[in-house]
Amino acid sequence: MTSTRSLSRRSVLAGAGAAVAAPSIWTSAQAQAGNTIKIGMPLALTGPLGSVGQQQKRGAEFHTKWINDRGGILGRKVELLIEDTVGNPATCVRKAQEMVERHDVRLFTGITLSSEALAIVPKLNEWNSIFISSDNGDGRLTAASLVPNFFRANTSGPMGTRAVSLYLRETTHKKFFALGLDYAWGHNSVQVFEEEIKRMGREFVGKVFAPTGTKDYSTYITRLRQSGADAVYLVLAGDDNNAFIAQAAQYQLASRMALLAEQLELSTMRAVGDACLGMIVSARYAFTIDNPKNKEFVELWKKEYDGLVPDQFEGEQWQCQQVFVAGITKAGSIEADKLRPALEDLTIDDIKGKVHMRKCDHQGVQQGFVVKASKREGFSHPVPEVIATLAADRVTPPCNKMTYDD
Repeated sequence: MTSTRSLSRRSVLAGAGAAVAAPSIWTSAQAQAGNTIKIGMPLALTGPLGSVGQQQKRGAEFHTKWINDRGGILGRKVELLIEDTVGNPATCVRKAQEMVERHDVRLFTGITLSSEALAIVPKLNEWNSIFISSDNGDGRLTAASLVPNFFRANTSGPMGTRAVSLYLRETTHKKFFALGLDYAWGHNSVQVFEEEIKRMGREFVGKVFAPTGTKDYSTYITRLRQSGADAVYLVLAGDDNNAFIAQAAQYQLASRMALLAEQLELSTMRAVGDACLGMIVSARYAFTIDNPKNKEFVELWKKEYDGLVPDQFEGEQWQCQQVFVAGITKAGSIEADKLRPALEDLTIDDIKGKVHMRKCDHQGVQQGFVVKASKREGFSHPVPEVIATLAADRVTPPCNKMTYDD
């Protein structure tokens, strides 16, 4: 396997463009043959959600270096095969198919968009491959669209939405609007949020969806200002999060309504600065989670990346890789027929606490976190401070569902 190189602070902050500038490091065409455990990662490394894919790439590379330095898994080194999909589902399927046919890849992770994941999962049985999600939010992946060889180690969109909704039960907000990205994850999370708000007996006044890569959010912000809502729920990521929050600050939207969100990456906090201060957000992962394993992980990350702390999807990717390690070790194999039952009912205790891979729908049952974008000594930009930790059984939906009963 090609060794993971330590990235400088400058190259990490440079984002998608810098990291893709030298793709020869990880392209599947240069993957080394041999007795390695190959993990395929078709990623949106460029495009509107390229910053998310770059986080997944860094998280996987960091974990791969860490595990290989310890002898790998079952005495075999891990090898990553990474290709850029630009967030296109058809391209994602094609790249994954090439990995299977040319390099006998049977393990997948990191597929960035839920629309890409939904296109991949029908092919898993044909490929005899296991796919463990590290970021896909669409609730259907562990509900109506579940296939036997798919597992989700990360917090789902419904779970993130549920965490914010539970927090809102203690607030006085009465009228809500939602703005989501116009693809699978955005629609799914907004649907769950609408249902949660109505279940609370509060008013859901409207919703709107923006295409990924929207540059000008002014018409959406005007609609929000005119909606009469006292809070807006955002289901945005990557460049779209950056653009909306920066423009919302120009229009002083936060003075008229509370800004709530399903996620807010550190990369966005760096980009928009104080414009995000005070936002209340569900965190799939935050470097501020207070447990010994997370503190150890953060220190290891800082040493590797020149003092930087890990971002949301970097932490989620690490957790996903830890599920791979535990599952493969338990199975004694990477073969789907052996790995699948090993992953079912598997529990790890890691950077977010305990994660239990539920047998009935392959969802990783885990705690929920609500954070507030806050100032912190030693940081020039806001960071996610944990303000609520919610029990796993409160934020995880019933088996094979993406809605809640209470």
